[in-house]
Amino acid sequence: MAEEEAKPLAYIAETVLKKRKSTEAFALARKAQLESGGKYEHNKKKKKEVHDIKRPEQFVKEFRDQELDLIRMKQRGKRSKSVTVKPKSELLFIVRIQGKNDMHPKTRKILYNLRLRRMFCGVFVKASDILQMLQKVEPYVTYGYPNLKNVKELIYKKGYGNLENQIVPLTDNNIVEQALGKYGIICIEDMVHEIAKVGPHFKEVITFLGPLFLNKPEGLLGKKQPYKDGGEAGNREDHINELIEKMN
Repeated sequence: MAEEEAKPLAYIAETVLKKRKSTEAFALARKAQLESGGKYEHNKKKKKEVHDIKRPEQFVKEFRDQELDLIRMKQRGKRSKSVTVKPKSELLFIVRIQGKNDMHPKTRKILYNLRLRRMFCGVFVKASDILQMLQKVEPYVTYGYPNLKNVKELIYKKGYGNLENQIVPLTDNNIVEQALGKYGIICIEDMVHEIAKVGPHFKEVITFLGPLFLNKPEGLLGKKQPYKDGGEAGNREDHINELIEKMN
């Protein structure tokens, strides 16, 4: 029996093949987009860009809030010495608890001078050198008298040094000796003692020790009212140790 002749393939125009290929590619891309939940991604992006634009009344409100902050800062700076509570200890630990939405640039500058550039950032300071500056930014910070246990744990857990303009972890006493050996401070324990006792080389140790970046506490520290009036800001005295334990 003779073999059947092979039938010729149907002719399809090249333009039709290209169109079919692009249609299939679009269908696959569309399916993947729907499965990933990006159906309206393009429209959402446009809406987000529109919402990011500030309205004139927002600029006016921010300006008024900043001017009000400046007025209040000046008023706090004019408090008489009798109103200012004399510190019970020379050592203070300050934690920044507020952002910068309604903050005047002069207030921000004071916080930067205190090395408090971020929220939930803490520093050790000598009380007698800082009280006047501290009362100007009181609504944005909370502070108190840390005990020896918390001073030690903060330095061991969160401490790092600034050596030759480089950030170095305090993993080796040789680093401490290299930076502070000329002052007789050769290990981390010496740093802890110098800070806790506010020794003669306290300033040099604090300059070497960078600001401590703490953990965000469970309850947001957002109230600008003084701690003694039920708020979160201002002097906590010995109660600062409870806050340190939550944030360390």
